[in-house]
Amino acid sequence: MAKPGDRVKVVTSEEGIEGVLMPDEKDFVMLKLDTGYNMGIDKKRVREIILIKEHKGKELEAPKAEQKKGLPTIAILHTGGTIASKVDYETGGVISKFKPEEMLEMFPELKEIANIRSRLIRQMFSEDMRFAHYNILAKEIEKEIKEGVDGIIVTHGTDTLHYTGAALSFMLQNLGVPVILVGAQRSSDRGSTDAALNLISAAFFITASKDFAEVALCMHENTSDEWCDILPGTKSRKMHSSRRDAFQAINVTPWARVNVKEKKVDLLRTGYRKRAKTTVGVRLFKENLKIGLLKVHPNFTAQEIEFYKGFDGLIVEGLGIAGNVPINEIDEATKEHTKIAEAIKKLVQAGTIVAATTQTISGGINMNVYSTGRKMQELGIIGNLTDMTPETAFIKLAWLLSNETKEKAKEMYSKNICGEISARLENIEQKKFQ
Repeated sequence: MAKPGDRVKVVTSEEGIEGVLMPDEKDFVMLKLDTGYNMGIDKKRVREIILIKEHKGKELEAPKAEQKKGLPTIAILHTGGTIASKVDYETGGVISKFKPEEMLEMFPELKEIANIRSRLIRQMFSEDMRFAHYNILAKEIEKEIKEGVDGIIVTHGTDTLHYTGAALSFMLQNLGVPVILVGAQRSSDRGSTDAALNLISAAFFITASKDFAEVALCMHENTSDEWCDILPGTKSRKMHSSRRDAFQAINVTPWARVNVKEKKVDLLRTGYRKRAKTTVGVRLFKENLKIGLLKVHPNFTAQEIEFYKGFDGLIVEGLGIAGNVPINEIDEATKEHTKIAEAIKKLVQAGTIVAATTQTISGGINMNVYSTGRKMQELGIIGNLTDMTPETAFIKLAWLLSNETKEKAKEMYSKNICGEISARLENIEQKKFQ
């Protein structure tokens, strides 16, 4: 039977097509043609696949990574394969590379920056991340710190990169080295990939910044291959589905910007945690917690609130400056709003912590401005005078409920722990995507 990498002839009722068999798709037989293009052939049309030549390629061992005296040591922990993967154009399959010597083969610039320790923690899409994976990752980071590394890079899918950045910011207590999360919007086999610059910039920043010891993200500053931003773990967000510069700092300036080609680091603000020989502690998530994240919208219903009965916590992504929820009955058409208010009250009384954030991305919430906000506070909704993104608010509430009593969690929710709440809002213009 033919397998990916074999040269085959696919016979249909109309023709016979030769090429290299690629990994199977659900409804199609995939071939790489001699022209270099890929072709998908509907399986319903395929009469026979004839083996012409069996693929007998063998993996070449990369030379062992040498440890250079005088260079710092960076551990690279992998949770996904985009950055450390490449396409084998002979077989059409994706090969993942995680060993130190394999990383240096793919990104040779790293060997001039640091001694690399690299290993796989999980091979997964970031949308599959759960609280349990945050716990696994935090424990592995703790191990590396105890073994004396100078910094840690975590490769991660971009869809929930900012959630994990927030989670590790809360979990890693008394951190004394930098932990930088890196993702890639474009896979490493594409000419437009951002994988190499993001990863190399993170490594260069760890070695060049000297005293920085925060959890942060390192991603493209703009669409060119020049600068990367070092973004705060609790105040960053993915703002575009596919652009290389999709990640932005929200309500604050990035920590720094990095230009590897010019060997330059521009620190943009101070106030970060400094490096020190400390004993890191990890405060984990309870893996069975139920925390909701609900977006308010026109024609909102009480049933949407009632769905969260029995949940430990609920973040309500409300409207405008107060994170408003429709709770005012002003005419026949708004009778549902009274039911919404009653549903919120019952949910809070039953023990669910309900906190408000705003959908506006930038800015914070002030529930003292309008009567709706004051009514929301009377119903028991917390979060007044905070400026957390909905994603960070979700993570923070889950982490607090994992480590504190409900009363203590409510009290601490509106207090700054690791940079998630700004002392004052900076007047920062968010990037506008064309």
